[in-house]
Amino acid sequence: MDSPTIYDVSRLSGVSTATVSRAFTAPERVREATRVRVYAAAEALHYQPSAIARAMARQQTDKIAFLICKEGATILDEFYAGICEGVMRQANNTRYQLVISTADEWQRTAQSKQIEGVILGGDAKASLIAQFQRQNVPVVLVNNRAAGFELPCVVADEADGVRQVIAHLTRSGHRRIAMLVGRFSPYITGSRYNAFLSAMAEQGLAVEESCVMMCDRDIRSATEAASELLSRPARPTAVFAFNDVLAAGVMKAARRLGLEIPQELSVVGFDDSTICAMLEPELSSAHVDCRRMGELSMERMTALLSGAENVPRLTVVPVELRVRASSRTRT
Repeated sequence: MDSPTIYDVSRLSGVSTATVSRAFTAPERVREATRVRVYAAAEALHYQPSAIARAMARQQTDKIAFLICKEGATILDEFYAGICEGVMRQANNTRYQLVISTADEWQRTAQSKQIEGVILGGDAKASLIAQFQRQNVPVVLVNNRAAGFELPCVVADEADGVRQVIAHLTRSGHRRIAMLVGRFSPYITGSRYNAFLSAMAEQGLAVEESCVMMCDRDIRSATEAASELLSRPARPTAVFAFNDVLAAGVMKAARRLGLEIPQELSVVGFDDSTICAMLEPELSSAHVDCRRMGELSMERMTALLSGAENVPRLTVVPVELRVRASSRTRT
């Protein structure tokens, strides 16, 4: 005789398979009289409740969400697309299906979605993290660390990346190095800003107030801020921009002011995006291994779901400076 199935229990008890599942996985959501019928049918069929729970869990979930938490982001965002590629590659080696969305879109439409875990990329709000925790959904953060939460986090080595940038520029003879600060997430902004101060101090260089400018994340704001920075009497000889888009703004402003790159101004970005090869001269930038960050995020998630102990709370992925023509060695 074939082993009884959840459908047999459903037919004998007169309720849906979804109700059978809930009777064992979330009994508080099923009326007592219904639970009694389900349990009696399962006993009569010699069907183990744990088997029912596992079967229905596989049918209803087996999904992990990757959500991009960035204002105005789409799933085509280059940085997070790289992370997503790594998550997908790693997910292909598991039984899990991947659901990809932005945090904003998810919160508008997630009422009917069931997931076993969620990977939050970027500036995940505390309220969103808390919401998943209330639902007992495991959370992994990537490209972010959230104060007040003990969660596995996968981040790039921001500090060492900035340290490599400043070491490269000082070896090239620069002493007056400016920083163009983008208004990114608190974690990224704080990490890169503090790393710049530390790296400059390690090189015995002062950070003058006039050499620090802040701007929004778009190229127009970066160009305007860089134009002001480069028009000051004590003009810097090098600029470290918080990412490659901002660095492109610096290069645009420099050209408008008649400055030659790299002869009169060296420029270095961060992230090593595709824009680096499109610029002329090509942009030096700190390479972030987004795909590896994604792979590790998925590894941490599957470890959590398997009940593994001692899942690392912090995983740091190395960053490597890619030197190109925008920051030549000075003689």
